[in-house]
Amino acid sequence: MTALNKGFDAGIIRQYREDMERAGQDFVIVESGDNSDEYVNFYFVGMYEGKEVIYDAVIYTLRLHHSSELYEIAEHRAAKHFPEFKKIKYEEDENGDLEALDDLEEEIGLFMAEVIMELEEEDEIKVSEHVEVDPHIDFGIGLDVALNVEVITNEVIKKFVKDYNEDNLQLDTTAYSFQLQDEEIIGR
Repeated sequence: MTALNKGFDAGIIRQYREDMERAGQDFVIVESGDNSDEYVNFYFVGMYEGKEVIYDAVIYTLRLHHSSELYEIAEHRAAKHFPEFKKIKYEEDENGDLEALDDLEEEIGLFMAEVIMELEEEDEIKVSEHVEVDPHIDFGIGLDVALNVEVITNEVIKKFVKDYNEDNLQLDTTAYSFQLQDEEIIGR
């Protein structure tokens, strides 16, 4: 694994450490259009099975995790309900405005919104803080992290990296449920 995975290469790790030192942080944020107040992709250096490695981590809020779970279940149920199901893809016109959905996409979207509201009403979906380790990625070791915070800030990332590297990470195992705002359901 380590021979092929450049995330274990001492020279590359040294370069990342220098980048982090220049930035005055223990991590480097991966520039991505996916990054937001509730989701951030970043790299940091740590130990894995006694070897130094670069971790490729994503950290997101429990609220976002809950929303994603709701949406995934709604999409799955829509696929079972509509034989001609296709994922809804929002397209922009030349002015940057969203183009209107066709009748089927509109019907699927409404069905999914109803499923989400039903799941919320029944309080069926619960999520808790977690860290999932993926040693099978191409670069370094992958981490998938959900934390019960309002937003993902540099301070949240810094604390996570420190706690993770010091093997002092305390995860909240409480199962949480969230309520979506109407515009979030419609805006998907």
